[in-house]
Amino acid sequence: MPAADTIAMPRSQIVIYSIVALVSLAGLADATYLTVQALTGETVVCGGSSDCFKVLGSPYARIGGVPLALLGAVAYFSVFSFAVLAAFGYARVRRFLLFTVWSMFAVTLWLLYTQAFILHAFCRYCLFSAAMVFLLAGLLVASRAP
Repeated sequence: MPAADTIAMPRSQIVIYSIVALVSLAGLADATYLTVQALTGETVVCGGSSDCFKVLGSPYARIGGVPLALLGAVAYFSVFSFAVLAAFGYARVRRFLLFTVWSMFAVTLWLLYTQAFILHAFCRYCLFSAAMVFLLAGLLVASRAP
């Protein structure tokens, strides 16, 4: 991108975008673990929780045969990339960051609803991911990014 696309921003926004990048890496690790387990057919270590197996083994854990965790990993990696670019002052990328995080937020709400009211079971990894998405959304609201 040409230098004309970058802008100077307050240090507080740089810090927030850096935290967003770090939080997205935690979500990426979670989603990558679940993706690898789903693609290899390995059993996820859930600490003996049958709820975890019920959620991850449900039809809601895949879309067209693709593990939902893989889509989550792509989303978290996108957030990481966009946050790093935003921290370096690339103004245009902030819209992509906002769109991605708010899309993840909407999907997370649906998945929490699905766990609570359809499956009547909760997955620890899914709840961790939900917490990461809520944290990302909160950070972006706190940054007052346009």
